[in-house]
Amino acid sequence: MKCQDHTLHCNAGKAIVTQKGDLKGYGTIWYYPKGIANILSLHKVQGKYRVTYDSSTMARFEVHKSDGMSCIFTPSKKGLFFSDVKHGNAHVLVNTVDRIKNNYTIKEYSDAHKAQSKQDIIGCPSIKDYVRYVENNMLPNCPITKADIMHAEDILGPNFGSLKGKMTRTKLSKVVLNTCNELPAGMLKEHGDVTLADDIKYINEIPFVITTSWAIHFGMAELIKNEKILTKMVALRQVIEAYEARGFII
Repeated sequence: MKCQDHTLHCNAGKAIVTQKGDLKGYGTIWYYPKGIANILSLHKVQGKYRVTYDSSTMARFEVHKSDGMSCIFTPSKKGLFFSDVKHGNAHVLVNTVDRIKNNYTIKEYSDAHKAQSKQDIIGCPSIKDYVRYVENNMLPNCPITKADIMHAEDILGPNFGSLKGKMTRTKLSKVVLNTCNELPAGMLKEHGDVTLADDIKYINEIPFVITTSWAIHFGMAELIKNEKILTKMVALRQVIEAYEARGFII
């Protein structure tokens, strides 16, 4: 569209702009066909749309449009924020709660929140199990319906609590343990004669013979099935053999 001349000033000098164009979703802008970019005023853009910017993450301006689309402006090497519309990288589809909830009535939206809240209370079961609980009346006096559960999934997304511990486990790499039975130099010479102290302790009502050496303070625990003298002596013999195998004298 031809219009009154307008002078455009930039770091390369100035240019006479005589045309205007319509940018869909924004409005009328000055158009310079020989330029590599058209400049938008942040002040005017934020007057039409919500604009967010967070420098603590990946620095970029995001213009949130009313149709659920977002226009992303990222910095160039020289610092100018731009949106590359030529290669189709400017727009990303963002399914926001505000956009999706418009498909539901106020009551359906409210019941969806109640359904997800109830899901948290009963331990975050999967959607399949949650629906089964509701349909089989396994939750006494529960006003939640299957429709409420499905609406919650659509509006609010999956319940993250129900996903914990249910993801596919990846195969771990083989763990190689490097065991070494060699004692520190001089250990046997200085502390070869060992005196042991022992006692019986219970862990979750399970008895263990606990031993510790006086000088080197090395502790061991042997599981026993009862507190009979013979049972205890078998456990102590295993401890003594472990020391003697490394040259100690008990």
